[in-house]
This record gives sequence, C-alpha cells and structure tokens, in this order.
Amino acid sequence: MTVRNGQERQGEVRRRPGGSAAPLSEAYDTALLDLDGVVYAGGEAVPHAVEALGTARAGGMHLAYVTNNALRTPDAVAEHLTELGVPAEAADVITSAQAVARLIADDVPSGSRVLVIGGDGLRVALRERGLVPVDSAEDGPVAVVQGYGGPEMPWGRFAEASYAVARGLPWYASNTDLTIPGARGIGPGNGAAVEVVRIATGGRFEPKVAGKPLPPMHRETVLRTGARRPLVVGDRLDTDIEGAFNGGVDSLLVLTGVTDAAQLLRAVPEHRPTYVAADLRGLLEGQPEVVAEEDGSFVCGDWRASVSAPRGGELMLDGPAGAGEADPLDAVRALCGAAWSAADAGDGGAPDAGKVLARLGL
Repeated sequence: MTVRNGQERQGEVRRRPGGSAAPLSEAYDTALLDLDGVVYAGGEAVPHAVEALGTARAGGMHLAYVTNNALRTPDAVAEHLTELGVPAEAADVITSAQAVARLIADDVPSGSRVLVIGGDGLRVALRERGLVPVDSAEDGPVAVVQGYGGPEMPWGRFAEASYAVARGLPWYASNTDLTIPGARGIGPGNGAAVEVVRIATGGRFEPKVAGKPLPPMHRETVLRTGARRPLVVGDRLDTDIEGAFNGGVDSLLVLTGVTDAAQLLRAVPEHRPTYVAADLRGLLEGQPEVVAEEDGSFVCGDWRASVSAPRGGELMLDGPAGAGEADPLDAVRALCGAAWSAADAGDGGAPDAGKVLARLGL
C-alpha cells in the first residue's frame, strides 16, 4: 500500500525530501489527515485548509481524518468538519479512541468494565467493542484507559486512574502526545495526563499505547480506510511522521501546527517527512526535487544549502538576495538535505541553523 515518487527506497535513511512531478492529490489515492494543527486549531479552520481539501476531493482524492485526539466521537468530528466547510461522514474519521478500544477488546472479555479517564469519544468507542465504561476505581473495572479529556478535566479523574493502576489493573492510553495545539497556543495533551498518573504511581507502571506513531493506530486506519496509495499528512514529527515511517508509507509535513522549520532540520531519520509544505495547499502541488551535488551541497529551486565545516559547522544558504524572489520552502527543503546528511555523517549532530532561518523569517 505504498507509493514512492522519486524517493529513497523504504528502509533506507532519508537524507533529503522527496520530489513528485504530479500534484500529491493525484499521486496518492487517499490523504490520511491529522486534524489538530492541520485542518483546524482551537476549533477554527487553519488558513487555506477548507479550499485545499475541497479541491483535492473534487479531483478524486479520498480524504480520511486520523486523529490522536480521543475526546470527541467520529460523529462529532464529522459534524464539526462539515460546519467548517469540509464535508465529512463519521466513517471518514479514525480516532485513537477507536484504536485503543480495539486493543482493550483484544485483551479482555466482552462485557468487561473499563475505567474511563477521558471524554465521549472513548466511551462510544468502548461500547462499540462490547465494553462497559465506568467512572470509578470502585466500580469493578478490569482495565483503565486514558484519553484527552479537554482543558476542563477534573483533577479527581487522575486520582481515580492512579488508584486503579496502583492496584495492578491493565493500563491503556489512547495516545501520549505531550501537547495539543489550540487557538491560544500549545497546551498540555494526553501524554501530560499520562505522566501525572505515572508519577502518582511511583513510575512503576507503563500503559499500552494505541495512537500514532504506534502499530495499533496504523492497523485501525488501514482497516477503516482500505487505502492503497496513502499519504499521511500531519504537523507533528513524533506522531504523524513517525507513524508513517513505522507503517512504510509516505508523508507530508505541514508547518501550520506544532513543528517549525528549526525542529524539522534537527529531525532524526524516523521523523523525516517525504514532503514539506507551508499548509494544505501542498496537496494540490507537486514537490520540487532536492538535488545532491558532488560538492556535498543540496539544491532546490533557486537555493543551495551546505554546511560550513565537517564538524560543528553552520548551515549555509545561497540564493536570491531580494525578499520574495524565491520560494522560502525550497530553501527549507535544500536545508533539510544539508542538515540531515551532516547529522547522519556523525559529525557532531545537526548543524546550527539559526542564521539561515532568521534570514528566511522562519
């Protein structure tokens, strides 16, 4: 279920972004889109997302929405997307709540009680798997599951989870994203809540995790979408992009959420996306090739990137002097080639990128 367009082969270390002569919406049959930070943030649509997704859909691309956020049900997510101008059905939405519910159902008998620390998304997903959500460690649960419960989650819910986990009940988590983007900035995610329970129980227990980048979420996505040539689209290196890497599929990083250009340049091999775009308009375009030159530099469009010294050097960038004369994303793609290759050469880690990113305004 993979497609490779002018890229390094699966299993090899990626040292530069890939290229695609065709628009990505034509090169791939299904976009597996993250939601928070990609399609919307804080409930509002990310700029250009609605128009880009509408054009991709009209061109024949299947859109599926894959989120680690377990708070809302697929019905609620689909309704929200439709209100934003992105028509969606519940079947188009795959959540970490669904993935963790399947994981629990594989481990415990049907009809078992499960202590839920989270929102409606978890409760509905558990019921779909024949499990019974309960609210207290005294209600006879055989397992405990945590999922993002929103910013108003009462502190007492973490105490209930801690009581159950300390007694030795199997512990599950929909995901362990430490942060979540919102309208006012970056807030604590479910991973931060998991850490609260871990600390409260003395660090002696580890949850089974279902969400991106781990295999249960990939399995759930494949089962529900049937994608043959999928493209993972996300804003997080450690969930979306690593999940694509683990699943052996291509990925597009959009710079509208958690990840910025500096973090991208420092990415370890499993966090390196196939493609990079400013936002979801990148689905409607091809991707320029990043060319590795014999002198060790990397060229993309009008930009050439290199490293000033073999060890501890800085990233260097040559390109148009005037603002607006060339695409700064091409500069970022070339810089990825130089930075990733230098880091993989074992010459002291990723080179410093501060000056070149300041020049680009990134």
